[in-house]
Amino acid sequence: MSDDPRILLRRLLDAALASAQPAQCLGPHLPGPPAGRTVVVGAGKAAAAMARAVEDHWDGPLEGLVVTRYGHRVPTAKIEVVEAAHPVPDAGGREAAARTLALAEGLGADDLALCLISGGGSALLTLPAPGVALADKQAMTGALLRSGAAIDEINCVRKHLSAIKGGRLGAACHPARVVSLLISDVPGDDPAVIGSGPTVPDPTTFADALAVLQKYGIDEPAALIRHLERGAEETPKQGDPRLARAETRIVATPAMALAAAAQAAREAGYEPVILGDALEGEARALAREHARLARDTAPGTVLLSGGEATVTVTGAGRGGPNAEYALALASALDGAPGIFAIACDTDGIDGTEDNAGALVTPDTLARARAAGEDAAARLAANDAYGFFAGIGDLVMTGPTLTNVNDFRAILVLR
Repeated sequence: MSDDPRILLRRLLDAALASAQPAQCLGPHLPGPPAGRTVVVGAGKAAAAMARAVEDHWDGPLEGLVVTRYGHRVPTAKIEVVEAAHPVPDAGGREAAARTLALAEGLGADDLALCLISGGGSALLTLPAPGVALADKQAMTGALLRSGAAIDEINCVRKHLSAIKGGRLGAACHPARVVSLLISDVPGDDPAVIGSGPTVPDPTTFADALAVLQKYGIDEPAALIRHLERGAEETPKQGDPRLARAETRIVATPAMALAAAAQAAREAGYEPVILGDALEGEARALAREHARLARDTAPGTVLLSGGEATVTVTGAGRGGPNAEYALALASALDGAPGIFAIACDTDGIDGTEDNAGALVTPDTLARARAAGEDAAARLAANDAYGFFAGIGDLVMTGPTLTNVNDFRAILVLR
């Protein structure tokens, strides 16, 4: 109970991250070797670490290609790792996706396609549908990210602009057996949403994608709107014979990460309360609700939560949803004594920044005022990064090589 609250919060985060490391969680889910080739394909921020884990646990021949975010490469011996941009795709991701599809199309009935998918795969596995320009996809991605749309809505649109997502990769692997190993970064752990579901049936349609854009007032690029309106080739659906030999195994989830953090909290003498592993909504609104809960929570408690907060960007500042949550939480707590918090993205990247998130202490606002920081103005400008950088409370983890979505812990001291 004598731990520095800031150190304890970081320990809880580290426990959550450790539970979702591919080296720890992937091995037990591997299938047996096939009669033919084993080809590994995949995409996501954890893809390289997942590939390394496959190599460490696999007996027999192995080949393949995975794509991960710049800076997330790990050494591999048999599976090629390439890097590309996230969250806005680039030509590197397009080329990797084209090579991935070519590998899939070369498989036979005796072969095994081992697909490694984690958060970030939607942007990294970018192969525009015929007639869709990469520049237009980049513009659409930026608009969706700024709109406040939920991840399932964003990925619905992505799938219908793609030649590889939304079950198309799985269909291309036919007649091979397909086993997909997933690390979930989405509320509800829906395989059709994780990495935009490249190997599973897609329940969404072109009409659904158009409805998302209408909901958020996105009407450009015009060429993409026309593509969606044409609806020329729908994504593979449930019952598609090309997906008959495809199976999915989820190896790590937000719930598992929160359970690991809860155990670490108990070991430190605190009572954990898990608010949910799939919380969504505007970061500011979520923070205000959690501030109210924290004020009413018994001392000696840790409130834990996961999910995916969103930000409707109206300002020109820097910061992702976790830093924005932390700033809104600090503002709502307004110096309430004995309450500390951490909010981080478990991939180590809050939005597009180099921080994982931020820390909140009872004196956050007081220290900020002393440093000349205006919390309300920073929040209005969507500049939570600048606020916490100004008081030294950004959390920097670097690439964690996993991704089980947002992690939040609010510590109420005894």
